[in-house]
Amino acid sequence: MNHEIHTITSVQVVGPWTLRIVFGDGIERVIDFGPVLVGELYGSLRDEALFKQVRVDPEIRTVVWPNGADFDPATLHDWPDYEPQWRARALSWARVAEDGEGYGTKQEQ
Repeated sequence: MNHEIHTITSVQVVGPWTLRIVFGDGIERVIDFGPVLVGELYGSLRDEALFKQVRVDPEIRTVVWPNGADFDPATLHDWPDYEPQWRARALSWARVAEDGEGYGTKQEQ
């Protein structure tokens, strides 16, 4: 499998759970992360104050948040190809949380 190396040069919050991301090759994406912010790691990014703390990590050149959440820059670069998979994952994570299984559920809190 060919996995290209992409770097992120800048990130800007442009709306609720939405980022404008510019890549080293000049590609720019505006991504609404709202539908995929589910689960222990990504779900906490629904807190707008936390979401707005996004930054570009100077070493790995991807977007990161203080809670440890990040996304593979290649996935973000090709987001239109990956978005359906991420949405499906988010739905499955939400179902697990509703069933009271897994991390970050009401049972464990």
